Amino acid sequence: MERKLDIIPVSEWGFFDESIPPIVVAGPCSAESELQVMTTARELSDFGIHVYRAGIWKPRTHPGSFEGVGAPGLKWLQRVQKELGMKVCTEVANEKHVYECVKYGIDMVWIGARTTSNPFLVQEIADALRDTDMPVLVKNPVNPDLGLWIGALERLNRAGIRKLGVVHRGFTTSQKIPYRNLPLWQIAVELRTLFPDLAVFADPSHMGGSKEYLQPLSQRAMDLGFEGLMVESHCDPTCALSDASQQLVPTALKSMLESLTVRRKSTSDKEYNENIEQLRTHIDVIDENLLIALGSRMDISRKIGRFKREHNIAIIQPQRWDSLLEGMIEKGRSYGLTEEFVRTVFNAIHDASVAEQNKILEQ
Repeated sequence: MERKLDIIPVSEWGFFDESIPPIVVAGPCSAESELQVMTTARELSDFGIHVYRAGIWKPRTHPGSFEGVGAPGLKWLQRVQKELGMKVCTEVANEKHVYECVKYGIDMVWIGARTTSNPFLVQEIADALRDTDMPVLVKNPVNPDLGLWIGALERLNRAGIRKLGVVHRGFTTSQKIPYRNLPLWQIAVELRTLFPDLAVFADPSHMGGSKEYLQPLSQRAMDLGFEGLMVESHCDPTCALSDASQQLVPTALKSMLESLTVRRKSTSDKEYNENIEQLRTHIDVIDENLLIALGSRMDISRKIGRFKREHNIAIIQPQRWDSLLEGMIEKGRSYGLTEEFVRTVFNAIHDASVAEQNKILEQ
């Protein structure tokens, strides 16, 4: 089924200064006090940040944690709008939050990862936003479920919301990794491939969970051609009531942004365009040969399945597969392929082969 979204490009939102990419949404994890909100906003505004973020309602794992100041903090964001001319945005997790944001004239909202994972809440938010012109950014769901992410966008779009973008903040994992969340960049890239007009922001703060990872993660987003960044910045992170370790002071954020190399999406350089087309044509030929080879392999798998059925042999032979996979990983290294890549590709091929053989047994 072909997926389509009726989207207004981010360049037509009237929010961002795109003359100096990337486009940036910055501000504290949480609005904690009027002084903290205004101090941080002034420092960000001083070096050209136009869109200010601050959490008003904070979904926390354990009760008793700081869960945000609530609706009174929206008055502080109004002051940021009035005194500094900045656009302001915050997270919403239910229809009440939406109504409060509309009441106080908040410019943009985002839907957090936990809320994106709940279609009922997304629909509630979409219905509350109906007939508004408010832009909405949708963070990826907690788990790496592209369909769930797309579903949230579809619900909002069907409610008439056309100023849509997404925020890639990584995925919850039990693996031991240096980051707070597993990046899995390929999922965001696949989403971009499906919806080329969709603005994609990276959230290096939640992805990294620590200041030291913000620059490399932000650079990776730029290398992939993402439009922007949502970064947490606090005037004094040592006193932050939530996520202190991942927030930068505004001056440090300025330095980080200046260190980034932003990749162009296209060029008029004739030599580049001619060479890149030749290389892409070469890749197209290789990809077609890969499909031919995979088709032939699947035909053989079906023959093996029929042979196993005739002789009453179990489909899966774990020891043989483990041995074969290790051999493929070793061969892959000689071709410059990582273990992770080879393991992912061949496990996918093996799973598809097992599924085909299962169909034969069920006949």
